Amino acid sequence: MFCIAETIGEGRDLVVHEAQLAYVILNKFPYNAGHLMVVPYRHVAHLALLEDAELTEMAKLTQLSEKALSEAFMPQGINVGMNLGRPAGAGIVDHLHIHLVPRWNGDTNFMTVVGEVRVLPEELPSTAQRLRPLFKKLSQI
Repeated sequence: MFCIAETIGEGRDLVVHEAQLAYVILNKFPYNAGHLMVVPYRHVAHLALLEDAELTEMAKLTQLSEKALSEAFMPQGINVGMNLGRPAGAGIVDHLHIHLVPRWNGDTNFMTVVGEVRVLPEELPSTAQRLRPLFKKLSQI
């Protein structure tokens, strides 16, 4: 699944920042505007299988993502988490990733429950255009 993002078209367009061992990508089916994922290049299903350098880089990219989201969207909070295994909610079981979801007071969206649809105030290409320069700037600090 994530391999597609590394190489072609629409998936590639969702990538907002690349590092040596991992990258940051927009979630194609976001819970909120700015929903990011930090993904290692190597296919790993469990944290215990990550090498130290991968784990360190993913932590640093999560920190960088928090800074970029804070500057771009000014959220009042950010959910950060992982779902390891299908029973835990993992949509992509064999390739772990860290979710960062910007949150605002009162942002609960009834449309997901009532209309079985998600409503976003910004299209993904616009979000990517907003975030890429921030990642570039913040990663040089």
